[in-house]
Amino acid sequence: MSLIRKSAAELGALLGAGEVSAVEVAQAHLDRVAEIDGKVHAFLHVAAESALAQARAIDERRAKGERLGPLAGVPIAHKDVFTTSDMPTTAGSKILQGWRPPYDATVTRRLREAGLVILGKTNLDEFAMGSSTENSAFGPTRNPWDLTRVPGGSSGGSSAAVAAYAAPLSTGTDTGGSIRQPAAVTGIVGMKPTYGGSSRYGLIAFASSLDTPGPFARNVLDAALLHEAFSGHDPMDSTSIDAPVPGVVEAAKRADIAGLRVGVVREFDSEGFQAGVVARFHETVELLESLGAKVVELSCPSFTTALPAYYLIAPSECSSNLARFDAMRYGLRVGDDGERSAEEVMAMTRAAGFGPEVKRRIMLGTYALSSGYYDAYYGQAQKVRTLIARDFEAAFHQVDVLISPTTPTTAFPIGERVDDPMAMYLADLCTIPANLAGNAAISIPCGLADEDGLPVGLQIMAPVLGDDRCYRVGAALETALESRWGGPLLSKAPAL
Repeated sequence: MSLIRKSAAELGALLGAGEVSAVEVAQAHLDRVAEIDGKVHAFLHVAAESALAQARAIDERRAKGERLGPLAGVPIAHKDVFTTSDMPTTAGSKILQGWRPPYDATVTRRLREAGLVILGKTNLDEFAMGSSTENSAFGPTRNPWDLTRVPGGSSGGSSAAVAAYAAPLSTGTDTGGSIRQPAAVTGIVGMKPTYGGSSRYGLIAFASSLDTPGPFARNVLDAALLHEAFSGHDPMDSTSIDAPVPGVVEAAKRADIAGLRVGVVREFDSEGFQAGVVARFHETVELLESLGAKVVELSCPSFTTALPAYYLIAPSECSSNLARFDAMRYGLRVGDDGERSAEEVMAMTRAAGFGPEVKRRIMLGTYALSSGYYDAYYGQAQKVRTLIARDFEAAFHQVDVLISPTTPTTAFPIGERVDDPMAMYLADLCTIPANLAGNAAISIPCGLADEDGLPVGLQIMAPVLGDDRCYRVGAALETALESRWGGPLLSKAPAL
């Protein structure tokens, strides 16, 4: 098996045993990026020289007998919304084109400390606002399963890089489903940790009460290894939870769910979902029962109001966060000819620098926060958020985890929903409740839809700081499903 087809855990073992060098592993993946990225467009910046230098440093440390972590020397693709002091950080926006931050995000720093080799920065919907990566100012990313379809969003570049074997691991951020939804439609694993379990310091903010960094991988154990590597308390993030990282790696290795109580969310097993998605979901429920889990159906009525609540809360926070892009401090500046006022320069810069979706959300959020409308819109949405958290709390008194389809449909064609924001927003229907409540949730592949032969994702939701439950259930299902399929689902993807 070529190096690019091996899992992160396998690469870590080979590197640790001295059977392969970090430089060889990095070069193999850089060659793959060069081979496929003209078609897929997963990367906005490829840091070939830097990656090889990082790999050489790991090899030198290993040769000196240093004890290194399980992922030292393993390549990773990094979402271009985390600051990196040695390469540009654009957030997929023209307003930050070419900007080189003066510091590393905490997630970036921890990747480096773990010895991971950063191959480059991946494409995303501008400021992480979108469900298809079509909102990037630098062009869309394409789904490796079908280049005419979206790879999900906002972290579509990261999911496509892993699905295309350009990297065994990648980082993403999940504000309303932006890790789980791309993972589902590209046939890989994506995890949204508990809010506050991974640091937001150095993450360019979209909605501060929702943004959550998390891992992408081709299997559950690899995702757990990466999750463990960059998570944990960070005093630089005021919302960081001062608690140990849940035992996610041990849970992924345990992979036993006998006696576990699993709840099927009635509101997400309904009409309007693609038939192939529903069929794979019901098959997976039956598989859970055959593995010894106790499956019950339960209702979380407030989940049906999550989507409208989210699209008031998230734009409101975005309108506040994006006020910092004012042409005065950093990034793009338009119209500064010495004649125009600061207000004119600011308006011209934002008009040129922000894309249509970002402008739409800023306007929505500013309106929702305006005098006379705050209580009617933003205030009401926050009350709905409380009801959703209570529904989760009540459900977790009855069951250990909740499950649903990750997305209502498989990957849709590029361009199909660009002019229909409501249809685009529905891609996050099942994922948004976990963001509003701050819970942990993972998406794993559960098969291919009959209609189009494209991947379907299963979402597993756990309580706050119950991240290990997601990995335990995910790993058990992964083992059983791959036994049924005769190998990983990605092995069925067409060659690029």
